Amino acid sequence: MLAFGMIGVAGYVAPRHMRAIKAIDGEMKVAFDPNDSVGTIDSYFPEADFFAEFERFARHLDNLRHRGEKLDWMSICSPNYLHDAHCRFSLRSGADVICEKPIVLNPWNLDALAKEQQATGGRIFTIMQLRLHPLIERLKAQVDASRGKTFNVDLTYITPRGRWYHASWKGNEEKSGGIGTNIGIHLFDALIHIFGLPMANVVHLRDPNRAAGMLITQQASIRWFLSIDRSDLPAGCKSSTLRSIVIDGEELDLSDGFADLHTRSYEEIIAGRGFGLETTRPSIELATRLRRARLEPHRGDWHPFVARHLSNMVRIPCARNKEVIGADSAAGVGANKQFA
Repeated sequence: MLAFGMIGVAGYVAPRHMRAIKAIDGEMKVAFDPNDSVGTIDSYFPEADFFAEFERFARHLDNLRHRGEKLDWMSICSPNYLHDAHCRFSLRSGADVICEKPIVLNPWNLDALAKEQQATGGRIFTIMQLRLHPLIERLKAQVDASRGKTFNVDLTYITPRGRWYHASWKGNEEKSGGIGTNIGIHLFDALIHIFGLPMANVVHLRDPNRAAGMLITQQASIRWFLSIDRSDLPAGCKSSTLRSIVIDGEELDLSDGFADLHTRSYEEIIAGRGFGLETTRPSIELATRLRRARLEPHRGDWHPFVARHLSNMVRIPCARNKEVIGADSAAGVGANKQFA
Protein backbone atom coordinates (compact mmCIF):
# COMPACT_ATOMS: atom_id res chain seq x y z
CA MET A 1 0.00 0.00 0.00
CA LEU A 2 1.37 3.41 -1.00
CA ALA A 3 1.93 5.84 1.87
CA PHE A 4 0.85 9.45 1.31
CA GLY A 5 1.25 12.71 3.16
CA MET A 6 -0.69 15.89 2.45
CA ILE A 7 0.19 19.57 2.79
CA GLY A 8 -2.87 21.82 2.79
CA VAL A 9 -5.41 19.30 4.03
CA ALA A 10 -7.88 22.00 5.15
CA GLY A 11 -8.07 23.49 1.63
CA TYR A 12 -10.99 23.48 -0.78
CA VAL A 13 -9.52 20.89 -3.12
CA ALA A 14 -8.04 18.56 -0.47
CA PRO A 15 -11.12 16.23 -0.24
CA ARG A 16 -10.76 15.42 -3.95
CA HIS A 17 -7.19 14.33 -3.29
CA MET A 18 -8.16 12.26 -0.26
CA ARG A 19 -10.92 10.60 -2.26
CA ALA A 20 -8.43 9.82 -5.03
CA ILE A 21 -5.90 8.37 -2.56
CA LYS A 22 -8.64 6.17 -1.12
CA ALA A 23 -9.73 5.07 -4.59
CA ILE A 24 -6.25 3.83 -5.53
CA ASP A 25 -5.95 1.95 -2.21
CA GLY A 26 -3.38 4.35 -0.83
CA GLU A 27 -3.19 5.47 2.78
CA MET A 28 -2.73 9.02 4.00
CA LYS A 29 -0.38 8.64 6.94
CA VAL A 30 0.15 12.28 7.91
CA ALA A 31 -1.17 15.73 7.02
CA PHE A 32 -0.33 19.36 7.71
CA ASP A 33 -2.30 22.59 7.64
CA PRO A 34 -2.04 25.72 9.81
CA ASN A 35 -5.84 25.70 9.85
CA ASP A 36 -7.13 22.92 12.10
CA SER A 37 -10.64 22.74 10.59
CA VAL A 38 -9.88 19.35 9.11
CA GLY A 39 -12.75 17.15 10.27
CA THR A 40 -13.23 15.94 6.68
CA ILE A 41 -10.21 13.68 7.27
CA ASP A 42 -12.50 11.44 9.33
CA SER A 43 -14.41 10.48 6.18
CA TYR A 44 -11.27 9.12 4.57
CA PHE A 45 -8.30 8.54 6.89
CA PRO A 46 -9.28 8.99 10.55
CA GLU A 47 -6.03 7.38 11.73
CA ALA A 48 -3.82 9.91 9.93
CA ASP A 49 -1.51 12.00 12.09
CA PHE A 50 -2.19 15.73 11.81
CA PHE A 51 -0.01 18.74 12.53
CA ALA A 52 -0.87 22.43 12.55
CA GLU A 53 2.77 23.49 13.07
CA PHE A 54 5.09 22.94 10.12
CA GLU A 55 8.12 22.34 12.35
CA ARG A 56 6.43 19.43 14.14
CA PHE A 57 5.24 18.06 10.81
CA ALA A 58 8.80 18.17 9.41
CA ARG A 59 10.18 16.47 12.52
CA HIS A 60 7.56 13.72 12.23
CA LEU A 61 8.62 13.04 8.64
CA ASP A 62 12.23 12.81 9.79
CA ASN A 63 11.22 10.28 12.42
CA LEU A 64 9.34 8.21 9.84
CA ARG A 65 12.34 8.24 7.56
CA HIS A 66 14.70 7.18 10.35
CA ARG A 67 12.39 4.26 11.14
CA GLY A 68 12.38 3.22 7.48
CA GLU A 69 8.74 4.30 7.06
CA LYS A 70 9.17 7.26 4.74
CA LEU A 71 6.30 8.44 2.57
CA ASP A 72 5.99 7.33 -1.04
CA TRP A 73 4.07 10.43 -2.13
CA MET A 74 3.27 13.92 -0.87
CA SER A 75 0.07 15.56 -2.11
CA ILE A 76 0.27 19.35 -2.12
CA CYS A 77 -2.95 21.34 -1.86
CA SER A 78 -1.53 24.50 -0.29
CA PRO A 79 -1.93 28.08 -1.66
CA ASN A 80 -0.39 28.62 -5.09
CA TYR A 81 2.55 30.73 -3.95
CA LEU A 82 3.69 27.98 -1.56
CA HIS A 83 3.70 25.15 -4.10
CA ASP A 84 7.32 25.75 -5.06
CA ALA A 85 8.61 25.59 -1.47
CA HIS A 86 6.42 22.64 -0.55
CA CYS A 87 7.56 20.68 -3.62
CA ARG A 88 11.19 21.26 -2.63
CA PHE A 89 10.53 20.24 0.97
CA SER A 90 8.73 17.07 -0.12
CA LEU A 91 11.50 15.99 -2.48
CA ARG A 92 14.11 16.56 0.23
CA SER A 93 11.97 14.47 2.58
CA GLY A 94 12.25 11.55 0.19
CA ALA A 95 8.73 11.64 -1.27
CA ASP A 96 7.59 11.99 -4.85
CA VAL A 97 5.10 14.81 -5.36
CA ILE A 98 1.56 15.27 -6.67
CA CYS A 99 0.87 19.00 -6.72
CA GLU A 100 -2.29 20.92 -7.46
CA LYS A 101 -2.29 23.42 -10.31
CA PRO A 102 -0.68 25.80 -10.89
CA ILE A 103 2.45 23.94 -9.92
CA VAL A 104 4.30 27.29 -9.75
CA LEU A 105 3.47 30.90 -10.58
CA ASN A 106 6.40 31.64 -12.90
CA PRO A 107 8.40 29.61 -15.45
CA TRP A 108 11.74 30.26 -13.74
CA ASN A 109 10.41 28.38 -10.71
CA LEU A 110 10.08 25.33 -12.97
CA ASP A 111 13.79 25.52 -13.77
CA ALA A 112 14.67 25.50 -10.06
CA LEU A 113 12.34 22.57 -9.37
CA ALA A 114 13.88 20.62 -12.25
CA LYS A 115 17.28 21.02 -10.61
CA GLU A 116 15.80 19.86 -7.29
CA GLN A 117 14.36 16.78 -8.97
CA GLN A 118 17.76 15.95 -10.40
CA ALA A 119 19.52 16.49 -7.08
CA THR A 120 17.12 14.33 -5.06
CA GLY A 121 16.11 11.76 -7.66
CA GLY A 122 12.47 12.52 -6.89
CA ARG A 123 9.61 13.23 -9.26
CA ILE A 124 6.99 15.99 -9.39
CA PHE A 125 3.63 15.65 -11.14
CA THR A 126 0.76 18.09 -11.35
CA ILE A 127 -3.01 17.83 -11.66
CA MET A 128 -4.14 18.92 -15.12
CA GLN A 129 -7.45 17.13 -14.97
CA LEU A 130 -9.07 18.71 -18.03
CA ARG A 131 -6.70 16.74 -20.26
CA LEU A 132 -8.50 13.64 -18.97
CA HIS A 133 -12.04 14.96 -19.53
CA PRO A 134 -13.78 12.71 -22.11
CA LEU A 135 -14.86 15.69 -24.27
CA ILE A 136 -11.34 17.11 -24.28
CA GLU A 137 -9.90 13.73 -25.21
CA ARG A 138 -12.31 13.42 -28.15
CA LEU A 139 -11.67 17.00 -29.26
CA LYS A 140 -7.91 16.45 -29.13
CA ALA A 141 -8.25 13.42 -31.39
CA GLN A 142 -10.42 15.34 -33.87
CA VAL A 143 -7.99 18.27 -34.06
CA ASP A 144 -5.02 15.92 -34.47
CA ALA A 145 -6.84 14.33 -37.41
CA SER A 146 -7.69 17.68 -39.05
CA ARG A 147 -4.36 17.94 -40.90
CA GLY A 148 -3.46 21.41 -39.72
CA LYS A 149 -6.86 23.09 -40.00
CA THR A 150 -7.21 26.37 -38.10
CA PHE A 151 -10.23 26.64 -35.79
CA ASN A 152 -12.14 29.62 -34.40
CA VAL A 153 -12.68 29.05 -30.67
CA ASP A 154 -14.56 30.92 -27.93
CA LEU A 155 -13.74 29.89 -24.36
CA THR A 156 -16.07 31.07 -21.59
CA TYR A 157 -15.47 30.13 -17.97
CA ILE A 158 -17.53 31.84 -15.27
CA THR A 159 -17.24 30.36 -11.78
CA PRO A 160 -18.75 32.81 -9.26
CA ARG A 161 -17.02 33.42 -5.93
CA GLY A 162 -18.27 35.37 -2.91
CA ARG A 163 -16.68 38.29 -1.09
CA TRP A 164 -14.44 35.89 0.86
CA TYR A 165 -12.39 35.34 -2.30
CA HIS A 166 -10.76 38.78 -2.26
CA ALA A 167 -10.16 38.60 1.50
CA SER A 168 -8.23 35.35 1.06
CA TRP A 169 -4.89 34.60 -0.59
CA LYS A 170 -6.79 33.83 -3.79
CA GLY A 171 -7.58 37.53 -4.24
CA ASN A 172 -3.92 38.52 -3.84
CA GLU A 173 -2.25 38.39 -7.26
CA GLU A 174 1.20 37.92 -5.75
CA LYS A 175 -0.02 34.78 -3.99
CA SER A 176 -2.51 33.33 -6.48
CA GLY A 177 -1.24 34.66 -9.80
CA GLY A 178 -4.56 36.41 -10.43
CA ILE A 179 -7.59 35.22 -12.39
CA GLY A 180 -5.61 33.99 -15.39
CA THR A 181 -3.43 31.71 -13.26
CA ASN A 182 -5.68 30.69 -10.38
CA ILE A 183 -8.83 30.15 -12.46
CA GLY A 184 -7.50 29.82 -15.98
CA ILE A 185 -4.37 27.69 -15.79
CA HIS A 186 -5.99 24.30 -16.48
CA LEU A 187 -8.10 25.84 -19.27
CA PHE A 188 -5.07 27.35 -20.95
CA ASP A 189 -3.28 24.02 -20.58
CA ALA A 190 -6.21 22.21 -22.22
CA LEU A 191 -6.28 24.69 -25.13
CA ILE A 192 -2.53 24.32 -25.69
CA HIS A 193 -2.86 20.54 -25.43
CA ILE A 194 -5.59 20.54 -28.11
CA PHE A 195 -4.62 23.35 -30.48
CA GLY A 196 -0.85 23.67 -30.15
CA LEU A 197 1.65 26.12 -28.71
CA PRO A 198 0.88 29.83 -28.30
CA MET A 199 2.03 32.05 -31.17
CA ALA A 200 0.72 35.44 -29.99
CA ASN A 201 -1.76 36.95 -27.58
CA VAL A 202 -3.43 40.18 -26.62
CA VAL A 203 -5.21 41.02 -23.35
CA HIS A 204 -8.37 43.09 -23.70
CA LEU A 205 -9.60 43.15 -20.11
CA ARG A 206 -8.10 42.38 -16.71
CA ASP A 207 -9.45 43.34 -13.30
CA PRO A 208 -9.77 41.54 -9.94
CA ASN A 209 -12.93 39.72 -11.07
CA ARG A 210 -12.33 38.89 -14.73
CA ALA A 211 -9.89 38.72 -17.59
CA ALA A 212 -10.31 38.36 -21.35
CA GLY A 213 -8.29 38.40 -24.51
CA MET A 214 -7.39 36.76 -27.79
CA LEU A 215 -4.88 33.96 -28.17
CA ILE A 216 -3.39 32.57 -31.36
CA THR A 217 -2.05 29.02 -31.23
CA GLN A 218 -0.70 26.76 -33.94
CA GLN A 219 -4.19 25.59 -34.89
CA ALA A 220 -6.66 28.06 -33.40
CA SER A 221 -7.76 31.64 -32.98
CA ILE A 222 -9.16 31.76 -29.46
CA ARG A 223 -11.26 34.45 -27.78
CA TRP A 224 -11.30 33.78 -24.04
CA PHE A 225 -13.22 35.16 -21.07
CA LEU A 226 -12.69 34.20 -17.41
CA SER A 227 -14.76 35.56 -14.52
CA ILE A 228 -15.60 34.99 -10.86
CA ASP A 229 -18.41 37.60 -10.95
CA ARG A 230 -21.94 36.18 -10.83
CA SER A 231 -23.26 39.15 -12.82
CA ASP A 232 -21.34 37.90 -15.86
CA LEU A 233 -23.54 34.79 -16.11
CA PRO A 234 -25.89 35.21 -19.09
CA ALA A 235 -29.58 35.79 -18.42
CA GLY A 236 -31.45 32.53 -18.13
CA CYS A 237 -28.37 30.49 -17.26
CA LYS A 238 -29.65 27.58 -15.18
CA SER A 239 -26.28 26.58 -13.78
CA SER A 240 -24.24 28.42 -11.13
CA THR A 241 -21.13 27.91 -13.28
CA LEU A 242 -20.65 28.35 -17.02
CA ARG A 243 -17.97 26.26 -18.71
CA SER A 244 -18.21 26.48 -22.47
CA ILE A 245 -16.01 25.97 -25.51
CA VAL A 246 -17.48 26.96 -28.89
CA ILE A 247 -15.51 25.66 -31.86
CA ASP A 248 -16.47 26.92 -35.33
CA GLY A 249 -19.97 27.64 -33.98
CA GLU A 250 -20.46 24.27 -32.27
CA GLU A 251 -20.67 24.37 -28.47
CA LEU A 252 -19.12 21.83 -26.15
CA ASP A 253 -20.58 21.95 -22.65
CA LEU A 254 -17.97 21.02 -20.05
CA SER A 255 -20.35 21.30 -17.09
CA ASP A 256 -20.42 17.53 -16.57
CA GLY A 257 -17.71 14.93 -16.28
CA PHE A 258 -15.58 16.56 -13.58
CA ALA A 259 -16.51 14.32 -10.65
CA ASP A 260 -13.79 11.68 -10.94
CA LEU A 261 -11.03 13.55 -12.77
CA HIS A 262 -8.76 13.82 -9.72
CA THR A 263 -9.05 10.07 -9.21
CA ARG A 264 -8.21 9.49 -12.86
CA SER A 265 -5.26 11.86 -12.46
CA TYR A 266 -3.92 9.82 -9.54
CA GLU A 267 -4.40 6.58 -11.45
CA GLU A 268 -2.43 7.94 -14.39
CA ILE A 269 0.37 9.26 -12.16
CA ILE A 270 0.75 6.00 -10.26
CA ALA A 271 0.78 4.16 -13.60
CA GLY A 272 3.69 6.31 -14.80
CA ARG A 273 1.67 8.51 -17.16
CA GLY A 274 1.48 11.71 -15.12
CA PHE A 275 2.09 15.27 -16.26
CA GLY A 276 5.55 16.39 -15.23
CA LEU A 277 7.24 19.79 -15.03
CA GLU A 278 7.94 20.25 -18.73
CA THR A 279 4.36 19.37 -19.65
CA THR A 280 3.17 22.31 -17.55
CA ARG A 281 5.69 24.83 -18.91
CA PRO A 282 3.69 26.24 -21.89
CA SER A 283 0.62 27.07 -19.78
CA ILE A 284 2.74 28.53 -16.96
CA GLU A 285 4.60 30.70 -19.47
CA LEU A 286 1.36 31.84 -21.08
CA ALA A 287 -0.36 32.66 -17.78
CA THR A 288 2.69 34.65 -16.68
CA ARG A 289 2.67 36.66 -19.90
CA LEU A 290 -1.05 37.36 -19.66
CA ARG A 291 -0.59 38.57 -16.09
CA ARG A 292 2.17 40.98 -17.10
CA ALA A 293 0.90 42.06 -20.53
CA ARG A 294 -0.25 45.61 -21.17
CA LEU A 295 -3.97 45.95 -21.88
CA GLU A 296 -4.71 46.48 -25.58
CA PRO A 297 -8.50 46.45 -25.99
CA HIS A 298 -8.27 48.06 -29.44
CA ARG A 299 -6.40 45.09 -30.95
CA GLY A 300 -7.75 41.71 -31.96
CA ASP A 301 -11.30 40.42 -31.73
CA TRP A 302 -13.28 40.64 -28.50
CA HIS A 303 -14.98 37.75 -26.80
CA PRO A 304 -18.77 38.45 -26.91
CA PHE A 305 -18.88 38.95 -23.11
CA VAL A 306 -16.29 41.73 -23.20
CA ALA A 307 -18.44 44.42 -24.86
CA ARG A 308 -20.45 45.31 -21.74
CA HIS A 309 -17.24 46.02 -19.83
CA LEU A 310 -15.59 48.08 -22.58
CA SER A 311 -18.65 49.79 -24.01
CA ASN A 312 -16.88 53.15 -24.39
CA MET A 313 -13.82 51.72 -26.12
CA VAL A 314 -13.23 52.26 -29.82
CA ARG A 315 -12.08 49.00 -31.35
CA ILE A 316 -10.37 48.50 -34.68
CA PRO A 317 -12.44 45.96 -36.66
CA CYS A 318 -10.41 42.98 -37.80
CA ALA A 319 -10.46 39.38 -38.85
CA ARG A 320 -9.64 36.57 -36.47
CA ASN A 321 -6.12 35.77 -37.57
CA LYS A 322 -2.56 35.98 -36.32
CA GLU A 323 -1.66 39.09 -38.32
CA VAL A 324 -3.95 41.37 -36.30
CA ILE A 325 -1.93 40.89 -33.13
CA GLY A 326 1.49 40.76 -34.68
CA ALA A 327 2.26 37.07 -34.61
CA ASP A 328 5.08 35.46 -36.53
CA SER A 329 3.65 32.31 -38.08
CA ALA A 330 6.97 30.59 -37.56
CA ALA A 331 7.30 31.69 -33.94
CA GLY A 332 7.05 29.38 -31.00
CA VAL A 333 6.64 30.04 -27.29
CA GLY A 334 8.75 32.98 -26.23
CA ALA A 335 9.67 34.07 -29.76
CA ASN A 336 7.36 37.07 -30.06
CA LYS A 337 8.54 40.34 -28.53
CA GLN A 338 5.16 41.07 -26.97
CA PHE A 339 5.67 37.98 -24.79
CA ALA A 340 8.67 39.54 -23.05
